[in-house]
Formats: sequence, structure tokens, C-alpha cells
Amino acid sequence: MIFKVYYQDSKIRNPKREDTHSLYLDAENEAAAMSAVEAHTDYNVESIEALEGNALDYEQQGANYKLTEF
Repeated sequence: MIFKVYYQDSKIRNPKREDTHSLYLDAENEAAAMSAVEAHTDYNVESIEALEGNALDYEQQGANYKLTEF
């Protein structure tokens, strides 16, 4: 399943909505997606959203859509 992970670049600074980034990740479930991001980055994860159906189709049409591999 594809997940969209919203994150901040640093765990040290207070989160600001303007500094939120996102990445797309293929994982078995939300817990596996969170574990992969925590194991390979220093990101402060805000939320993880499962994408399927029309939502996934919409995201895949965007210029920034690229699956992240660790």
C-alpha cells in the first residue's frame, strides 16, 4: 500500500505548517511506514495517510510524486 508521510526536516525545531514536506512510501501498513522513516531519517513525522483509489490516482498525477526507497 502507498502512504503519504508528512514530516518536518528536524526533530529539534518546533513544527511549522509552512515547513511541512511530504514523501510517498510503499509499505505493508502504517506502522511499517513509520518504522522505515524513523530508521532511515531524522525527520519529525507529523502524520501518515494511506492512499488508495481516487486519492492515489490524484497524487500520482502530480509532478512531485515519486516513491521513496530506503
